[in-house]
Amino acid sequence: MVKKYVALLLQLIIWSGFTLAEWFSGKDHLLSKVILFIVFSYLAVLLARKIVESKKDTFIITITSLFTYGLLHTMLHILI
Repeated sequence: MVKKYVALLLQLIIWSGFTLAEWFSGKDHLLSKVILFIVFSYLAVLLARKIVESKKDTFIITITSLFTYGLLHTMLHILI
């Protein structure tokens, strides 16, 4: 259970890094942002797979962290 929590937290850090990289690439084309998202998604999956060592749990953790990131990101845009 602790491994899953650690993987989730580390993935949220990766998504925060994605936000920072997206912010730095401000006026890039949509295709480059999609490629950037794919790279960060791959890193998040690799990290969770290494920690959890289960494909099913990796998928669930990645979807959960992505949903949490999206929710937090949306809430911050609404508040700011």
